[in-house]
Amino acid sequence: MNQYIHSFQSEWLKRKRSLASWLVICGAFFTPLIITTSKIVRHSMLASAGRSPQYWENLWKISWESMAVFLLPLGAILASSLITQLEYKNNSWKLLHTTPQSYRVIFLAKLSVILVMMLQFLVLFNIGIYFSGVLPGLLFGVPYPRQPIPYLHFLAENGRYFIACLPIIALQYLISLRFKNFLVPVGVGLVIWILSIAVLHWPYGHWIPYTYCGFNYLKDQAKHHQQFPPIPFALGYFTLFAVIAYILYLHQKEKG
Repeated sequence: MNQYIHSFQSEWLKRKRSLASWLVICGAFFTPLIITTSKIVRHSMLASAGRSPQYWENLWKISWESMAVFLLPLGAILASSLITQLEYKNNSWKLLHTTPQSYRVIFLAKLSVILVMMLQFLVLFNIGIYFSGVLPGLLFGVPYPRQPIPYLHFLAENGRYFIACLPIIALQYLISLRFKNFLVPVGVGLVIWILSIAVLHWPYGHWIPYTYCGFNYLKDQAKHHQQFPPIPFALGYFTLFAVIAYILYLHQKEKG
């Protein structure tokens, strides 16, 4: 356990030299910033909106509209590829494998960093949603929204979105470990992501592992209702891809 903790700390420090860190911050606050700007421009509507009994639910839905289908999957694709490709970029795989760490620890530490970064992304995004809901009102003297924040509902939704992007992370991790060229995992990820958007209306679209973020957002719409459990599917794909990635990593003749 101590070896894993030290390895994770080392990998966490490495991420500071990657664009993935800025990607998390900029991506998390992009949509809330757009919404805040829109509210400021149309500040005459703030008072009536703040009296709505579904104020926070409406803000949540608007905030996730672009995030669920576009920004979150794209962020998972890019962040997973950038973090995994750090060793190829610095030509340091051989040096890493000379350290007193098992392959299992190295594999888990790198994967854990990506997962924690996705959690960080969700936390920052939720902070951005909150400020987009209250900051415009503070600027124009509008009372605080009447509706209490439904914390438990939002927490559950965050959990669903996190699980929904796990297959993306695992498959991007698998591909990034296998190929030195950064464009390969990103290119494959973008192709599958575009395909996932195209099959959201298809009855068997849930077999595409990059669709679950979009399906989670659309789950309350009758015409998009899917007769399948997205959470078990996402967890199943994540486990499958992670196990395959680990086996391939162990048996890869030239690791870096």
